[in-house]
Amino acid sequence: MGGVDKGLQLLDGRPLALHVIERLAPQASRVLVSANRHLDAYAALGHAVLTDPPGLEFAGPLAGMLAGLRAIPDDAWLLTAPCDCPRLPPDLAQRLLAAGEAHGLAFARAAREHPTHALLHARLREPLASHLQGGGRAVLRWMQSLPHGVARFDAPGDEAAFANLNHAADLHG
Repeated sequence: MGGVDKGLQLLDGRPLALHVIERLAPQASRVLVSANRHLDAYAALGHAVLTDPPGLEFAGPLAGMLAGLRAIPDDAWLLTAPCDCPRLPPDLAQRLLAAGEAHGLAFARAAREHPTHALLHARLREPLASHLQGGGRAVLRWMQSLPHGVARFDAPGDEAAFANLNHAADLHG
């Protein structure tokens, strides 16, 4: 989208991030927003805003996941989703937990893997921190290196729930 802050772009008059928040909020006990710029605008959406850990600023989705894992209790789970998928399934958390409870990690798969649509247990903090400190940035590669579950989303309509809005034209189509 030409370097604009994608989560703040409007879809139906509301920021993309707000669409995702509205889909996730009924599935989680609290919502955390990962952002590294326009922090006041994200805070105005009504939830705590986390920035990437020091030394990992703008290191990609895994840095945001680490910030989230560090913000939750030791016995908790972190549900993640990117801001450019505003039509998330209402049972995303439930299906991810069913797939990953035994492993502490699961990600979604529709027609392909969607590793940023994930559920991670807090016990993954240190393995993720080590991976990032070693220069790792690929989300799927890191997840596949660990015991994990895959939640299949192959019912009619599931694939549309994972459609990314990556271009300005996608917001108006």
